[in-house]
Amino acid sequence: MSLGKDADAFKRVLHRQDYTSWHSQPVPLNSSPSTPAPAPAPTIAAASTSESTSTPSTKKKRPKTNIVYSQPADTGTGTNVNTQLVYAIDHLKSTHNPMRLQDIAIVTNTPLETDVVLLEKFKSHDRILWDPKTDLYSYRHEFSFRNKAALLTEIQRQTRKGGGIPVRALKESWKEAPQAIEELEKEGEVLVTRTVKDGQLRMVFWNEIKPDDESGGKQVEKEFFDLWHSLKVPNDVDLLKALHAEGLQATAEETPIPKAPSNMKKKGKRSAPRQRQAKITNTHLKGEIDLSRDYERK
Repeated sequence: MSLGKDADAFKRVLHRQDYTSWHSQPVPLNSSPSTPAPAPAPTIAAASTSESTSTPSTKKKRPKTNIVYSQPADTGTGTNVNTQLVYAIDHLKSTHNPMRLQDIAIVTNTPLETDVVLLEKFKSHDRILWDPKTDLYSYRHEFSFRNKAALLTEIQRQTRKGGGIPVRALKESWKEAPQAIEELEKEGEVLVTRTVKDGQLRMVFWNEIKPDDESGGKQVEKEFFDLWHSLKVPNDVDLLKALHAEGLQATAEETPIPKAPSNMKKKGKRSAPRQRQAKITNTHLKGEIDLSRDYERK
């Protein structure tokens, strides 16, 4: 009888037990073994895990920007008078045509009409020309030519002075100057030097000796031309060795003689000491005692 009571008490305890927090719920004692056990209710953690695995990741990507924070931002013409002056002059320099003051102020977004200081600096600039009849402003370029013939005349004038002209300066005066220089080079009128990296025009000279019968010049043969450019100048160390091997010496630079400062006195000439006049303060003794004498005891 005691074993039966213990078995009934154990069954009652099992019926009162809560299996919802267990991973697997045992089959109830009063149910048949053939019926499957109900699945446990999903918890909040399990539901959130299943949702995260079923739905794709919705992480927001940071938008890419092309802003370079190491460079200062372009704030336009700014508020400084000198900065606004540079903007106005550069625009007038690039136009190659006279302009009204109102048009320059609108295009460059500068207060040329309202700022008295800016307008005064703009008018007093050495490159700004003002026509009082038409009230137009223009930029005074270094060269004033607008065709190929005038360009050749300017190149000849500069070459006779002993030098060439930078192509950049000619382009600032006339935008079509590089194309005209290339045409003159093909015609044999000018000689051009180019950059080594990209072959851009650098300096232009007038070709005084042309390959024709009148001038007596002849075109350099291609073989000599290629041989000349194939020669390479050695570095300083190898050049000194080659000179010593031929019994030659490198020319030494003339060392400038330092000049003595002008305020230093020349040696050997001494000026005589100047005698300082003694200031007489005992004016009340004047007439009674001769203060200029030296009284010695005898």
